[in-house]
Amino acid sequence: MDTLMPPGSTAPDFSLPDLQAKAHSLRNYAGRIVLINFWSAECSWSARADAALLPHVEKWGEKVVWLSIACNAGESPQLLAQTAGERRLPLVLLDADQRVADLYHVQVTPHFFVLDGAGTLCYQGALDDVTFRQRTPTQGYLVNAVEALLSGKPPHPAQTTPYGCAISRFG
Repeated sequence: MDTLMPPGSTAPDFSLPDLQAKAHSLRNYAGRIVLINFWSAECSWSARADAALLPHVEKWGEKVVWLSIACNAGESPQLLAQTAGERRLPLVLLDADQRVADLYHVQVTPHFFVLDGAGTLCYQGALDDVTFRQRTPTQGYLVNAVEALLSGKPPHPAQTTPYGCAISRFG
């Protein structure tokens, strides 16, 4: 997978509003592991990822910050709030102009990025190794990446190809 932000690089900072219009900057989470999930309320792959991640995020507690970034054109604030509540997402940020999705070169939802406490990109890509022909995961790339960082080790692999729903763009 060709990317302009390879693992080991510093993740670009951003500031986005949450569903209550409160601004959140990536730099505010320095010192903690940050899991960024480019997310859609209407994508079944995002729904699957949310359900799979929730028990892990609850177990990780304050050590890991989970930021879901809503980046699809046309998803109303009401739909986003309702879906986030149903899925018990801790924090949904609005990327209404898709500026941050473009900054991170995101094409599908979900697309995950895991940063260490210094803001270094340690993993990007898919939740797991599910494919069209292999519907049951055998490797949980994202969970393994976070667990590795919590253990003081680098994730392996550090990059996989994300899969899911194409981002709905403006225009």
